[in-house]
Amino acid sequence: MPYELHYWPMIQGRGEFIRLALEESGADFIDVARRDDEAGGIEPMLVRLSDPGNPRPPFAPPFLRDGDVVIGQTAAILIYLGPRLGLVGEAERDRIWTHQLQLTIADAVDEAHDTHHPVGVDLWYADQRPEAQRRAKGFRESRMPKFLGYFERVLAANGGERLVGPSLSYADLSLFQLVDGLRYAFPKASAAALRDAPHVARLHAAVARRPRIAAYLASERRIPFNEDGIFRHYPELDA
Repeated sequence: MPYELHYWPMIQGRGEFIRLALEESGADFIDVARRDDEAGGIEPMLVRLSDPGNPRPPFAPPFLRDGDVVIGQTAAILIYLGPRLGLVGEAERDRIWTHQLQLTIADAVDEAHDTHHPVGVDLWYADQRPEAQRRAKGFRESRMPKFLGYFERVLAANGGERLVGPSLSYADLSLFQLVDGLRYAFPKASAAALRDAPHVARLHAAVARRPRIAAYLASERRIPFNEDGIFRHYPELDA
């Protein structure tokens, strides 16, 4: 049976990290909420989230269904998929290290999100613009360089091409997505930060050239960045 990915159909969001792993591996999967037939749409996702008879419900999308197994949380999904898709090393130490890197990427994604929603996710951006400008300044000047500098050191220590060992891992794909999102949301600040992280910049470019990823990025399956997702471009936040 194909994997079933459940995520919002209008944004890349946290589901994109899973989509990239599935696309790179050529896995058979269904992006359930993006189906336009009677069996698709958002409804099956919402039903599973709110099912009172499910003793182990996901808290929120994304979640993945593999037969009787349902996994929520991006990092948990990827640690599950990694060995099945050939996107993680066989040694336990490599799997834990890859997972640790994924969690650090998730921290960076959360901080990028909080630049435009620093007060609360239940408020509009317009309701917290002054706070967002203050939060974004700290992210641009301190946190973004710190995160990218960390991954630069990891890459350099591993030979410069991959984050873990000699082969592509899901952490490499996720770092690509983090950088791609930062380049969209903060084009000026990310360009400056990436000048000091050349290995990270080269990894981003190398992943984009991989045949299956390149085909995916050029297809309609890749949802464009927009101002409803995690990475949002508000020019005043990239000042």
